[in-house]
Amino acid sequence: MIERIRELLGADAGLLDYTCTGIPKDMLHLPGPDFLDRVVAASDRSPAVLRNLSLVFNTGRLAGTGYLSILPVDQGVEHSGAASFAPNPMYFDPENIVRLAYEGGCNAVASTLGVLGAVARKWAHKIPFIVKLNHNELLTYPNIYDQTPFASVEQAFDLGAVGVGATIYFGAPESRRQIQEVSEAFARAHELGMFTVLWCYLRNNAFKKEGTDYHSAADLTGQANHLGVTIEADIVKQKQPEVDGGYPALDFKNKPKAEAYGKLVPPHPIEWTRWQVANCYMGRVGLINSGGESKGASDLAQAVRTAVINKRAGGMGLISGRKAFQKPMDEGIALLNAIQDVYLCPEVTIA
Repeated sequence: MIERIRELLGADAGLLDYTCTGIPKDMLHLPGPDFLDRVVAASDRSPAVLRNLSLVFNTGRLAGTGYLSILPVDQGVEHSGAASFAPNPMYFDPENIVRLAYEGGCNAVASTLGVLGAVARKWAHKIPFIVKLNHNELLTYPNIYDQTPFASVEQAFDLGAVGVGATIYFGAPESRRQIQEVSEAFARAHELGMFTVLWCYLRNNAFKKEGTDYHSAADLTGQANHLGVTIEADIVKQKQPEVDGGYPALDFKNKPKAEAYGKLVPPHPIEWTRWQVANCYMGRVGLINSGGESKGASDLAQAVRTAVINKRAGGMGLISGRKAFQKPMDEGIALLNAIQDVYLCPEVTIA
């Protein structure tokens, strides 16, 4: 298995040998078979929330490992059905979305109220459902970028979901309203025994400066994570960092101390992702990185690279959608399995 991972990494195979010099691994609450008992059980989460988290952690090919592989398909709303499903129209049918997650060995499937509700009676007892509660949409003209509630926590509960998800666009003008909406929804989900997953995304045109996109900066995404865990997200979904130094580049008045740009976070993708983990209460809340958009032939290698960085940083897994569903189902299953193999491989260790 490790040989195949090295082959797919190619020129990036050195990621498997890197040792972190910033945040040491012994400061982290790392994923593992006992994560719920060791970490989450000390929190204020109810027995019902723990039970539903346990169901997810014990489903699919990664069952019993403490790692997660989740298929998210909300792009029909977020990016339009035409843009999302034209490469593979079979996924206009919600059952094929759920089948891909099930046959691909995922821990759970995350999608819209409509998708999961359409097949709930056939599938909700076979694979854990996570209902994404809010969405952007692309029919407002000119386009705007805002996350609006499309579903209630009660609707998610009634169709048999074990968890709910939501997005906050941190940095956007609407972010304070979104924080309030999602915080209230997450509190209600916990009351009903469901766990919560937060898409901790950044959104502000000013975060692009002089040709560099700081939406994936380690320092800014780390702070987004830190805001997300304070409203009691149980799992944080975040884009993997590609740069650092967003605060000084964008001239924020409150900047991290210099230690955050050298001693604590050296310039390396595993160190950047570890900073995201550190901002999730040192791993008490699991970090799952986004698989990103589909770019064709490079998808498999890129997905494995993302998984290796996430695992070695101390993350909890990957949530990969477009790379899987924008290709034939057998290829999508193979890609999901390749991601899972990284977390199943004992030679891929914490850096």
